[in-house]
Amino acid sequence: MGPETASVTGHDVTTITCICGNTVSQDGLIQANSRGVPIAGGDSPVPAGLAPWPEDEDLYTLCPRCGRVYRDAVIEETGTAPVAFQVDVAAGPIAEAIKAHWNLSS
Repeated sequence: MGPETASVTGHDVTTITCICGNTVSQDGLIQANSRGVPIAGGDSPVPAGLAPWPEDEDLYTLCPRCGRVYRDAVIEETGTAPVAFQVDVAAGPIAEAIKAHWNLSS
């Protein structure tokens, strides 16, 4: 059995429907780094709790509802959205980074 795979339209990361059912228009999806930490969109200095924009531009998409993380390059290249890994979004540094991300977005 292969990895879990989310639904995606075309090769567009903004159209992911996470395995848990979340989408951009529901609870939102967040750009993250290769550890699943939400990234700051070019802000300098980087707000506490968020990761800087990756120098290698290796972007991921984090579902803040369930913690599944998808690698953007795979989606853009193949048009499929396999789960790369999963993080804990209920507690700890990822949960705090999600809060910091939403505070910047509001």
